[in-house]
Amino acid sequence: MAKTVSVPQPAGARSTRRENAEKGFKAPAALSKNMQRVLVDLTALHLVGKQAHWNIVGPNFRDLHLNLDELVSIARANSDVTAERMRALHATPDARPAVVAEQSSLAEFPQGEVHTHDAIDHVVQAIEATVWTIRDVHDEVDEADPTTADLLHGFLSELEQQAWFISAETRTASN
Repeated sequence: MAKTVSVPQPAGARSTRRENAEKGFKAPAALSKNMQRVLVDLTALHLVGKQAHWNIVGPNFRDLHLNLDELVSIARANSDVTAERMRALHATPDARPAVVAEQSSLAEFPQGEVHTHDAIDHVVQAIEATVWTIRDVHDEVDEADPTTADLLHGFLSELEQQAWFISAETRTASN
């Protein structure tokens, strides 16, 4: 029987208590909310990448297996940068499993073994969903804090490159 999981409360809505030593810029609520969206999708992307990494079978297994570890490393590092940036701006990151499951915009990756070509499609869709979240929040983030928007630019560059690398495996030349 499947266990019903509900998101714990508070689910990231509680403000961080400011310490006396922290006198810098404090993220407005919209910036915190937008960064939370990015954090959740990057965390989910890390999990999708590992699920695919463990369960792919078929042609070019080894190459995709290794590329997925590269994607996972990027997603994990960028989620850490996001969470630490949130903390620097006095926001509280929340990537608890139930929160990620409820708030992520990524589709669920299939259970069990997945053919490499099918996995490529699922993984690229997950990368693109994460990219769209970042692009969706970008302008509002840039208006509130250009420094944080600069971080998002780097994330986009790395993730779009990974989507290209991974999708190239099943694409055909257009000539």
